Formats: sequence, structure tokens, C-alpha cells
Amino acid sequence: MALRCWRWWHWSAWPGFRPPPSRSTPTPGFCRQLSTQETPQICVVGSGPAGFYTAQHLLKHHTQAHVDIYEKQIVPFGLVRFGVAPDHPEVKNVINTFTQTARSDRCSFWGNVVVGRDVSVPELQEAYHAVVLSYGAEDHQTLGIPGEELPGVVSARAFVGWYNGLPENQELAPDLSCDTAVILGQGNVALDVARILLTPPEHLEKTDITQSALGVLRQSQVKTVWIVGRRGPLQVAFTIKELREMIHLPGTRPILDPSDFLGLQDRIKDVPRPRKRLTELLLRTATEKPGVEETARQALASRTWGLRFLRSPLQVLPTPDGRRVAGIRLAVTRLEGVGESTRAVPTEDAEDLPCGLVLSSVGYKSRPIDPSVPFDPKLGVIPNVEGRVVNVPGLYCSGWVKRGPTGVITTTMTDSFLTSQMLLQDLKAGLLPSGPRPGYTAIQALLSSRGVRPVSFSDWERLDAEEVSRGQGTGKPREKLVDPREMLRLLGH
Repeated sequence: MALRCWRWWHWSAWPGFRPPPSRSTPTPGFCRQLSTQETPQICVVGSGPAGFYTAQHLLKHHTQAHVDIYEKQIVPFGLVRFGVAPDHPEVKNVINTFTQTARSDRCSFWGNVVVGRDVSVPELQEAYHAVVLSYGAEDHQTLGIPGEELPGVVSARAFVGWYNGLPENQELAPDLSCDTAVILGQGNVALDVARILLTPPEHLEKTDITQSALGVLRQSQVKTVWIVGRRGPLQVAFTIKELREMIHLPGTRPILDPSDFLGLQDRIKDVPRPRKRLTELLLRTATEKPGVEETARQALASRTWGLRFLRSPLQVLPTPDGRRVAGIRLAVTRLEGVGESTRAVPTEDAEDLPCGLVLSSVGYKSRPIDPSVPFDPKLGVIPNVEGRVVNVPGLYCSGWVKRGPTGVITTTMTDSFLTSQMLLQDLKAGLLPSGPRPGYTAIQALLSSRGVRPVSFSDWERLDAEEVSRGQGTGKPREKLVDPREMLRLLGH
């Protein structure tokens, strides 16, 4: 197979850069493998798990490679910082690994740079031998039903960003003055949101939840949370760890209808073990009488939560004055198909569920980053084959923007390592441009001319120290900075 040579970009002004031979008289070597003395300049867009795992693998498996990580937020770590629940600090330990990667003398972090606005993907491609897009899924799937725009309807993604200190969600100010909240979706994010809504605030005081969110949760009047799914108990997307936490959540008791689980015992014999264990826990919780200790605990519970199955949202119902949410109309569904392909099909029956808050947790969604990058709006991913972006040599993707918003952090790690392997294979095969590339030197000049001041990893470590210091006074691991202007001011920008 003939190798496709890259087009000639205009970095001839850079010291030590040798222009390639004329295309009219191609000579062997322009698309040759980089020599062991040359430094592959690689850039990664996004500093969440996908970005850092990609960088980590590249640095480990190529001893000369230099990796620059660009991030639109001022601070690194993506959903590890802004998505993982504050009461799951053990999941955030992966930040220690990412920090070691960022401190490598062959890796640089550049925050406060919005790729697609401050610098384009083609400009990155000019400056680097390869570009990896790992910017995740920063949007949410809409419900597409009447009433979705009413005050009191909130995306779970925005709610999670609000209590985790994501700057763009700090104006959310959710109204928790109602008695009942409905969460649409039955994944781990839905259970995270339910747990944060129902956890006694004093149990969150020693976490890294933002002080403002904690203040709102202290005033919350929410006593009941319904977690609604289109399909049945065998198709829930949450995992057993999150379910067990909900079942034993202090001050709460579960409401599960035993009729939802009829005949399920026989149907789970042949399902995979994780699904079987999860369903058995649901079955026991729904159908078995709790022990003396658990009965006593539940008797004292002031808050409740429940799972509603085979229900699909039809319409958000307004109050008589049309100014707020009063409830949600749900279509009763039935299941068609078997196994993982089981679909929920609406019937003609419907029911209304009164509530004052609707949280939509039906999935995250990636956005296109740059007109030059192919994007599949239906699937919400960049079209790719094993991480190689289709029809764009030298452009790669990893994480959720590659495969869709599914899986946990370890899934993303495996996925990112695979993309890195493909990139290194292409490098070894001579499929990437030869000769030096200027890397960050060129991008820095562009950003400077556009008035953009990137934030380095050492800058982040100063902000990190400030957050930890602020948290010490109240016994928290940190008090997150949530105002970008304050962050930049602290850095002297």
C-alpha cells in the first residue's frame, strides 16, 4: 500500500526546519519514520481521563515523544474533578497518577485554551506530528418533550457540575423547595444525583462539595426521589456498588414494588454474573423482609427513594400559572426483543407523577470541536477506526468522543491506551510527517497574538495549594475555586 504523504505546512521560518522535496519529484524519505534522535511532537486536546491516559501511554512507550495537553478549563482532570461524586474520594485517587504524568519533563499542560476558538485543529496539525482529540462529552441529551424548558427541569449533568464546582454551572441555583424530585434515567449518574439529594448534609461536610451547594442542600425540602427508567429491572444501567450505597443511605428507605420483580428469579439464571448479582440485590430488597436492625433503621427514615420501571417521559406538566414544574406525564412501556437489544415500546397507557423538580439523566453527548474535524451528530462521536479519525491522517481520538459516553474510568483507560498504540504504530510505519515540528512554540505565538494566556501545570499546583488551604479551616480536603476570574487573579494573570 502506498503511503500518503502529508501536505506541506508553513513552518519554514522555524530554526532547523528543512522543507521537504518538491511534490512533483517525490523522493523516498519524506514520509519516512522519524529517527530515534528526533522528537515526535504530539498534542492531546482534553485533560480528563482519556487525555491523561493517552499521554501516559505515549510517554511510556516512546522515550523521545513530547506531549502537550490542552484544556479549555483553567484546571485539569475533567470529569474526575467535575463528575465524580464528592462522597467517592477513592475514585479521585487517579489524579495522583495524572499528576505524575503532567510533571514529566516531556509533558506540558496548557489550561485556559479553547481549541476550536482560541486555536483551530488545523493549526494544531501544522505544529504537531499528531493530534489526539480527547475532549469528552460536554453536553447532555435532551428529552425532546413539551415542558422541558420549564423552571424546575434540570439536566443531571448541570446538577453534577453545580455541586462539583464546574464554573459554567455555578449559576444553576436549583430550587429544592419541593417535596418530590423525579430523575429520568437509571444509570450511575442518576444514582449519584439521588444520593446527593437525599444524603444528610452533615455527611457531606467533610467532602470537596462546594460550600454554596452544601448551603442549598441544607435548606432542601426534598423528601422523596423517584428514579424512572424506560425498561425493566434487568436493563438498569447502574452498578451494584451504587445500588448498595442507596439501599444503606442514612436516613432513607427504599420503595420497590414487588410486582415489578415477578418471575425475575427464573430469568436471571443465565445472565452474566455482574448483572445477576445486581438483580438479586434488587430482588432481595424488593421482596424480602429486612432484618431487625434494618427495620429499625428504616422506621426512623425521614426520606425515601424508589425505582419506577417501564415508564417513558411524555410531557413535563406545569403549575396552573405555567411558571414551574408540577409533575411529569409518563407513558407506560412494554419490552420487545431479548438481551441487550431489549427495547421499550410505549403503550397507550400513561400516568402522571407529581413533582417539583425533574432531573434529566438520559445521557451525555459530545459536541463537534472544529469544522475541519468529521463528526457524526447522530451517534455524537468523531468517526474513527480504532482511534484513527476517518480520512484525516495524523488525527486521532480517545475516550467518550471516540466511543460514546459509556463505561467507567478503567474503560476509558483501556480505550485510550489502544488509541496511543495506533498512533505509535503509524509513527513507526512512517505514516506521520517527518522532520521537526515546532509544537507549543508555534501555538504559544498564536495564542499570544490572540490575547490568550495559557495556564501551566505549576500554575494549577498553586491553585491546588490554595484550595487545600481553604478547606483546612472547615475540615474539608479542599474548598474548590469556582470563579475563573478569581483563579486568574490568584495567578497574577
